Amino acid sequence: MTRRPARATAYAALVATALLLTGCTSTGDGSTQSDTSSSGGTTSDEAAADGVEAPEAASRRTGADGSAQAAPAVARRAVIATATVALDSPDVAKTRQEVKRVADVLRGEVSDEEASTDDGELTWTRMVLRVPTESYEEAIQRVEETGRMLETERSTEDVTTQVIDNDVRIRAQERSLRRVEVLLDRAERIADVVSVEAELTRRQAELDSLKQQQAYLADQTSMATVTVHVSLRDSEEDPVAEDEDGFLHGLAAGWASLSGAAVALATVAGVLLPWLLVLALLGVPTWWASRRLPRRGRGPAEPRQSSG
Repeated sequence: MTRRPARATAYAALVATALLLTGCTSTGDGSTQSDTSSSGGTTSDEAAADGVEAPEAASRRTGADGSAQAAPAVARRAVIATATVALDSPDVAKTRQEVKRVADVLRGEVSDEEASTDDGELTWTRMVLRVPTESYEEAIQRVEETGRMLETERSTEDVTTQVIDNDVRIRAQERSLRRVEVLLDRAERIADVVSVEAELTRRQAELDSLKQQQAYLADQTSMATVTVHVSLRDSEEDPVAEDEDGFLHGLAAGWASLSGAAVALATVAGVLLPWLLVLALLGVPTWWASRRLPRRGRGPAEPRQSSG
């Protein structure tokens, strides 16, 4: 009769010890090492089951001739690429359609869009393009050709280490969950079941968070983001471009010089006109007086007397 309580007590102590050892596993890199040590070292078979090759297994891998082979290179670089392009155009609606066509050609999409109008005319729009990362540079070049480029900003962030670290933490957390599930199946007392289930819930939440980060990184590194701003160009700032050589250019230059000469003459006339008025007001009376005064001072001529 005393064996069953002793056996239950021993089993409870075993469960508590196992929980204490597996509790060392968390979401960090150091936790992965603690989890490995608690299980007495990860064997090659366990690592292979988890999709990770143990270091000792990799070191023992040899070729057909018995010579050691180097381990494969790490996965390709993971880069988050973003860009912002500012354009102006005399026809914002047309430029908007051309930008959308760029996204279609490069197998991307317009994930977000804003626009403003004035009396029914589209005057400004903002579009967020998502294109494959390998088409990042081509997308920027094509977008810049849809209007007059005002400004372009580019940014890239290498997150390769973060992606690898996140994948390792997910695999470690999945191994930890499997161990806790085994303990849950073996638990008999309600207190043990509640304790193991609480630990299982906590670790499942951590795993879900890690997988959300993994999905976000996968989306950001596989698709680049290009934000395009298109504003309406002022017609006064957009003179018609003509050929620098030829009749039209010469005609335009001649008309410009004629207009400049006319403006110069009008300016001179405006400066001289007040002086001409003053001279006219003073000069005409003076001239008239100078013509009349000598006639008034001259008397009638006396007749000559004859000597005889």
